[in-house]
Amino acid sequence: QLQLVESGGGLVQPGGSLRLSCAASGFTLDYYTIGWFRQAPGKSREGVSCMSSSGTRTKYEDSVKGRFTISRDNAKNTVYLQMNSLSPEDTAIYVCAVDRNKGYCSSDNLDEVNRYNYWGQGTQVTVSS
Repeated sequence: QLQLVESGGGLVQPGGSLRLSCAASGFTLDYYTIGWFRQAPGKSREGVSCMSSSGTRTKYEDSVKGRFTISRDNAKNTVYLQMNSLSPEDTAIYVCAVDRNKGYCSSDNLDEVNRYNYWGQGTQVTVSS
């Protein structure tokens, strides 16, 4: 089966850092566009970041620019989201997704969920003192 599994979430104090992992199995991750999404209670799902299939193009939601970094390790078939300078507003369930149609990674379509074919189960990130 094709599967994405997130890990690395947890409880962190404001100003702290976490690195989320999204491990793929059953397919080769580096062929496809990758997206990270998050959803907090009472809020709609929002796109956090995306990476093109080639890995040469990345985009970020405005509130995380300069703090979050998306990356990929092809040898491990895993994508990462490095999260620095975390604030309580970052508290959410974070989910990775893959678009096997290689949709264009753009600031204008970060929130577009329908084009993604594979989704992980999510990992909880809680930022609190």
